[in-house]
Amino acid sequence: MTPVTVRTALVREVGCAVDGVLGEPAALVLAIAVADGEGLSRSERLRVAVDGRALDVAEHPGPVGTRWHTVDAPAGVLRVEYEAMVRGRARPATVTPLERILDVRPSRFVQSDILPALVDSEVVRAFADLPPLDRLGAVREAVSGALEYSWGSTRPTDGLAEPLEAGAGVCRDFAHVVAGLLRATDLPARVVSVYAPGLDPMDFHAAVEVAVGDEWLLVDATGRAPRRTMVRIATGRDAADTAFLASDGSALALTAVRVRAEANDPSPERPSELVALG
Repeated sequence: MTPVTVRTALVREVGCAVDGVLGEPAALVLAIAVADGEGLSRSERLRVAVDGRALDVAEHPGPVGTRWHTVDAPAGVLRVEYEAMVRGRARPATVTPLERILDVRPSRFVQSDILPALVDSEVVRAFADLPPLDRLGAVREAVSGALEYSWGSTRPTDGLAEPLEAGAGVCRDFAHVVAGLLRATDLPARVVSVYAPGLDPMDFHAAVEVAVGDEWLLVDATGRAPRRTMVRIATGRDAADTAFLASDGSALALTAVRVRAEANDPSPERPSELVALG
């Protein structure tokens, strides 16, 4: 009798809690909710409160299923809570003609046009001479070897120059450098914020999607979590588009950020595996 293999549906439980103090009223923009995606089902809860009083939250659709939430918050003690159970895997995103145009261009933190001043032009030319799939792997390995993952080594306002000069950065810096090198070789690349089960230490995470043919493939030069179980939050040109929280001024002081991400798939990360974000 032949054994029957039963495939268990992928289930991911994710969420966050954000605490802070608002010194004056502010308009907040949150990018913490799981993105819409065909093939995904989710149950979720989002609550934003100041001094214990729940506030009205409005949702706004963004690129590739991104869901921004806006809140007009008064001064006081801020508490944001989000939790979601996500079942299944989203259908992989396909590359559109507009994305092929926009996602090779420089952006605020991915200044691919200044790379010749930061990286040996022969290195960029060598990447450009490789077929796209080989190029993707070569860039990932190069950035992984060039940067050390180090908390506090860069600032939220840093672009490509600072992590390359320091030889260190956090996930957003790895993502920006990968995207910059790929854009400099005419491969469309964009930054995604994700929940990443298995990430240690746990936090919001950033990676890169690269257009190869008609597919967006997921690249993470940090190698700190399995890409197969990552969950898309927001998609954009760089971290300016994918920040988990933005406000219209400096009146917000964060006091704690806690992120949770778990999956029922324990598969380890395989850096050379081709993975689409689902």
